[in-house]
Amino acid sequence: MKKSKLFLALGLTLILSLVLVACGGGKDSSSSDSKSSGSGKASGEQVLNLAESALIPSADSSKADDQVGLNVLNQTNEGLYALDKEGTPAIAGAAEEPKVNDDKTVYTFKLRDDAKWSNGDPVTAKDYVYSWRRAVNPDTAATYSYLFDAIKNGGDIVAGKKKPEELGVKAVDDTTLEVTLSKPTAYINSLFAFPTFFPLNEKFVTEKGEKYAQNSDNILYNGPFQLKDWTGTNKKWTYVKNDSYWDKKNVKLKQINVQVVQDPGTGLNLYNTGKIDRAVLSAEYAAQNKSNKDYVVVNDSSTFYIKFNQERKGAKTPLANKNIRKAIALAIDKQSYVDTVLQNGSKAANNLVPPNFTFDPGNKEDYVKESGKHLEYNKEEAQKAWEQGLKELGVDKISLEFTSDDTENAKKSSEFIQNQLQTNLEGLTVKLKNVPFKVRLQNDQNQDYDFSMSGWGPDYQDPSTFLDLFKTGGSQNRMSYSNAAYDKILEDAAVTYAAEPQKRWDEMVKAEKILLTDDVAIQPLYSRATAYLQKDYIKDLQKNPFGPDYTYKHTYVTK
Repeated sequence: MKKSKLFLALGLTLILSLVLVACGGGKDSSSSDSKSSGSGKASGEQVLNLAESALIPSADSSKADDQVGLNVLNQTNEGLYALDKEGTPAIAGAAEEPKVNDDKTVYTFKLRDDAKWSNGDPVTAKDYVYSWRRAVNPDTAATYSYLFDAIKNGGDIVAGKKKPEELGVKAVDDTTLEVTLSKPTAYINSLFAFPTFFPLNEKFVTEKGEKYAQNSDNILYNGPFQLKDWTGTNKKWTYVKNDSYWDKKNVKLKQINVQVVQDPGTGLNLYNTGKIDRAVLSAEYAAQNKSNKDYVVVNDSSTFYIKFNQERKGAKTPLANKNIRKAIALAIDKQSYVDTVLQNGSKAANNLVPPNFTFDPGNKEDYVKESGKHLEYNKEEAQKAWEQGLKELGVDKISLEFTSDDTENAKKSSEFIQNQLQTNLEGLTVKLKNVPFKVRLQNDQNQDYDFSMSGWGPDYQDPSTFLDLFKTGGSQNRMSYSNAAYDKILEDAAVTYAAEPQKRWDEMVKAEKILLTDDVAIQPLYSRATAYLQKDYIKDLQKNPFGPDYTYKHTYVTK
């Protein structure tokens, strides 16, 4: 989302705009999360005050893998492409569209002469080569290294079978970058817009060593803004307009002040007293504010789900049993959950791939419709599976720990799930563990949990951005799930049918059924929407359909 682009509980052939749905007295907007079409002019002091959901875990483009860190990188740095106001990957750091060979495997970019780092150094082709090699180097342990499977030798380098220098990227000269793909890739432009593909200044990174990206003074910037006042652990930071940015004339905001706000009540109070210009609403406050003229609901392409960890600290968990997983999945009333706990426009989800996100290249049918519904709430079937699972394990009761974040919304979600499971499945005890976002990410990395709330925002616009998460040995598959048939389908989609869009699509439709219905590897809960109060003087606050959540380059205020 992500997030991974892991979310605080908490990505191409067709590009969609997210729709800002008006509720109560709110207003409509499409493509950008704003209160108008952006046809007006900036006026007054160009300063915006925003809240973020958590601390910045990492501002290193090779390592950042969460919602907050990716959002920071998207404001302060830039790659070959960036998402425009319509959510389409458009040339950014490169001066012109690349030349592509006949079989669509070699892309040659001519970079801008006027693109510079914040220290005055030019952004060169070598910066991309260094960054990409760093990301695929196993020593870096980059979560998103698997995205480089699309680049020649990327997968083998990540697996330790080849050297980073063998990656299919070459600096022909300072302003010419040649990229060789491992196969034709329909969504390659959106990959190039993702932060892991941003350039890095080798001399600067090397000089900083372990201090690189540990605070705002130890980062170079080539994007619309520079990060300021971030110590690495503080709850406030600032974006200031980057005067070295090649397109600075189109950046209207001079400063964005950000503070971490986890409690919805605190956020609402800050909004009502004019301290922030936008506030996330919990279910309770969303219900109370639906008639407020500032009320808006933002839908996105993120799916939240329960992860079932089959092995913890080297030992099998009860969740290694398919019937136990199935029982838990079917015992949660998802519609009741979104209606009573979230109350923010989110929709119950019976699929991992979100609706209205990707479409059949032939008949343009939504992936979700072709895949069908999976793991719908069914109390009776849940209890049958539970009894069978207990019998197979030779026990009459089980205790499991459910991990989620420590925000107020996350705690309420955990309590709902705990109540559902303990009520519907006799003999199950669910212990709740609500921890800070950074701790949950670390527990996930270490696979130190039983089952947990997780979320994913797409990195590019293709079903594989979701489906690839659960391949055997994948960097995001931190739950010991493995199915050779599932892996084979995704491999065929990626390699065998890379140049045959319809066959590739048909394979990916098969994959979700295996993951959800056949194996119950995870349990989708909801497709996310977020309710906000937002000042009507904010214009063109761009909400992206995949990749980092927001782009502030085009945002301005009229007050």
